[in-house]
Amino acid sequence: MKRYMYLFMVVSFALFLAACGNEAESSNDSSGESSEGKITVVTTIAQIGEPLSVIGGDRVEVQSLMGPSVDPHLYNPTQSDVKTVDSADVIFYNGLDLEVNMKKVFEEIGETKPVLAIGDTLPEDVLLEDEEGAVDPHIWFDIDLWKQALDAAVEELKEFSPDDAEYFEENKLDYFAKLDKLKEEAEVLQDIPEEQRVLVTAHDAFGYFGNMHNMEVIGLQGLSTEDEIGVSDINNTIDIIKEYNVPAIFVESSINPDSIEAVIQGAEDQGFPLSLGGELFSDAMGDPETAEGTYLGMYRHNVTTIYEALSKGAE
Repeated sequence: MKRYMYLFMVVSFALFLAACGNEAESSNDSSGESSEGKITVVTTIAQIGEPLSVIGGDRVEVQSLMGPSVDPHLYNPTQSDVKTVDSADVIFYNGLDLEVNMKKVFEEIGETKPVLAIGDTLPEDVLLEDEEGAVDPHIWFDIDLWKQALDAAVEELKEFSPDDAEYFEENKLDYFAKLDKLKEEAEVLQDIPEEQRVLVTAHDAFGYFGNMHNMEVIGLQGLSTEDEIGVSDINNTIDIIKEYNVPAIFVESSINPDSIEAVIQGAEDQGFPLSLGGELFSDAMGDPETAEGTYLGMYRHNVTTIYEALSKGAE
């Protein structure tokens, strides 16, 4: 039944786009830019949109479909999204099956305007997979990989508007220098005792983060939040926490905290005190008016929160 409902949604979305197409053509000038002269960029997640708004500067107008606390694994497009996407000049999404419910929609749109899944531009050999061979889409947690993915997006913008290519390139280099500095700041995680360098979260979103910062990562759910969590998952996680003497575990801003709270309660029932280390940003960033609403601020918040919680008890 779910399969038929999904197909119905995709077909309806595609038909709506087709109906809107002629109207959109009359509202855009011949260069493909908006009436204000800015390139209209639409992204799915803010992890893509916010950096591109910095790199694009006053030459672009960027809107992200998925805001704070929105889970892209489960997200379904709304009619408002249809209008937003249809009015865009260029569209970027993560790909790698992160926005699985929008994949076919973007394939349809890609026949008439530039659409790029930036994660799909990365070499296959740098991507992580789970035990069943599913690719981990959370590539923004590896700063080096995210630079590569954003670079592909910038190249797409330069191709769309060659007159702005030099401007985009200069801004990109400035922004990438800030990413390099952020990577250096994150080296503080190496000061956490190695035996406590175990990151336990609600779902398996931090694999790339763990690889970059030499941390063991455990997610109660799999790569997608559609995966089920069983009692055995909770008990196995508690066993690992006790083995490594992990002082704290973390909830995620876009995930229901119940599973993490169950782990804390289960550990307490077994006589092992375990604290909540704080809230991390995984599939969604913070409010746009906050530091955590930027990629740099979101990443920095996660590093600080993890360091302060897992360093407890270190000598």
